[in-house]
Amino acid sequence: MSKTAADNLCERLLEWGIDTVYGFPGDGINGILGALRRHEEKLRFVQVRHEEMAAFMACAHAKFTGSVGVCMATSGPGAIHLLNGLYDAKLDHQPVVAIVGQAPVTALGSDTQQEVDLLSLFKDVASAYVQQANDPSTIRHCIDRALRIAQAERTVTCVIVPADVQEKEAVPQQPAGLKAVHTGVGFIEQNLVPGQHQLHAAADVLNAGKRVAMLVGAGALDATDEILAVADTLGAGVAKALLGKAAVPDEVPYCTNSIGLLGTKPSWNMMQDADTLLVVGSSFPYSNFLPPVGEARGVQIDVSARMLSLRYPMEVNLCGDSKKTLAALLPLLHRKEDRSFQEKLIEEMADWWRLMDDRGQPEDHNGRIRPQALFAAISRNLPDNAIISSDSGSAANWFARHVRIRRGMKASLSGNLATMVPGVPYAIAAKFAFPDRVSVAMVGDGAMQMGGMAEMLTAAKYYTTWADPRLVVLVLNNEDLNQVTWEQRVMEGDPRFKASQDIPYVPFHEYARLIGLKGIRVDRSADIEAAVREAFAADRPVILDARTDPEEAPLPPHITLKQAKGFTESVLKDPADGISGAVEAMREKLDEFVPGR
Repeated sequence: MSKTAADNLCERLLEWGIDTVYGFPGDGINGILGALRRHEEKLRFVQVRHEEMAAFMACAHAKFTGSVGVCMATSGPGAIHLLNGLYDAKLDHQPVVAIVGQAPVTALGSDTQQEVDLLSLFKDVASAYVQQANDPSTIRHCIDRALRIAQAERTVTCVIVPADVQEKEAVPQQPAGLKAVHTGVGFIEQNLVPGQHQLHAAADVLNAGKRVAMLVGAGALDATDEILAVADTLGAGVAKALLGKAAVPDEVPYCTNSIGLLGTKPSWNMMQDADTLLVVGSSFPYSNFLPPVGEARGVQIDVSARMLSLRYPMEVNLCGDSKKTLAALLPLLHRKEDRSFQEKLIEEMADWWRLMDDRGQPEDHNGRIRPQALFAAISRNLPDNAIISSDSGSAANWFARHVRIRRGMKASLSGNLATMVPGVPYAIAAKFAFPDRVSVAMVGDGAMQMGGMAEMLTAAKYYTTWADPRLVVLVLNNEDLNQVTWEQRVMEGDPRFKASQDIPYVPFHEYARLIGLKGIRVDRSADIEAAVREAFAADRPVILDARTDPEEAPLPPHITLKQAKGFTESVLKDPADGISGAVEAMREKLDEFVPGR
């Protein structure tokens, strides 16, 4: 048969260096699926269980590799299913291209089956570029522009290809003419470094500061050495937004780990005491965890000018690549002789890690495992270069506080969208991007029931193709939508609402065995270490099914009097826990303030 427009599409993706497409089939993309079959030796199609998961995997692919992630769905319902995963990519500024089918051009406007106004549907999530290719000759420039814009603007783009266009004879290049479009392949990274005048202005602010606090995010993931050099020169502490958890190893003594609702007490103290704030590659959204406005001078570095001076009124804004800008800034900084601010943070972090170690000790509570011990055990046993993902929910609290990142590791979760479900598809995408590395997902039972269970079938289908088959999924099996339960208590002062929070028990370890994977159940703290080691020694993906205590409070590092009052009142109203639960939770919170921990 002659080459089709869909063949041309696949070949153009290959020319751009794309080797993986995550998706789910449907008759609206039959032409593209046929072309993928003809190119399967070079262009891999990963069949997921749901289109939303394809978009999550494309987002994770972009996060973990730094290149464009590509997902695909059929017309109508398949295209609609992509949206949540695409919004995850858009809000976390990840380059993802969605390729979707559409009803035949000749049927559009006739209310034919699965006809949806996809240009309108994707107008927001793919606002930078969404186009429909109504003729084979337009495939080339639509794919070129979608990939280039996604990478250049670190965002989501979309190309819609009607079913009849896919099967038409290929027209690789438009014939010459006044309005002909001839595009090319290749993305050139911008060498974004601010001018010397701006760099000197930033250096003046930072050199004048006596107590410099740094906040780094996902935009600084490749700038570890530069971050440490600047922090050492300025005698600064370094807090990490969750998306930037892998930017600085936790073994660095002046790294205060995470910040915000899921953060550490030393991060809070650092920001409250700082007279100067340096933000690098982060759009951390909780301004109340930054220094009080007016009490600190600010410098921000971000590759996107639109993100500058957004969370805090900065005195100097530097639009540039984090690594290159910090490298250019470093020679202008003066080494501070007074290290007292940094030394105080080092002491506080040593105390904090001792407290986390205390809480990470095996201990049963209410006949269940305290979740901190699970995360501490996984952290101790993580292989070098492991790739870690967390779901939203209470799992993210323990991931943020108890998992210690080492150099070479990668870690991510849904940041600004904070949606449930990405934990498992992120971990699976990591295995396709880096098949020789161990991948770990940390999720709640709500997220596992919502979509994680189904996607473990994807792991079962493909794990024999991975160089290292190890993928470990820790499930906090507490039969409660736990994060919302605690938000109701702390933020609203309401007791637990069983009708909304109770979820059915699922023996996830048995499900794993049912589908040909390894299942490990752990319901006693004394068995945690052995279970974790068994999971990391497995010859296939593992579900580590842990019966955890839903009454273990994931309280923020700084709790207001209003929150403390609301929390205590809500728990006292709850007959499931009552006075003993309130006392235990507040005792643990007070532990954070005890000196010398």
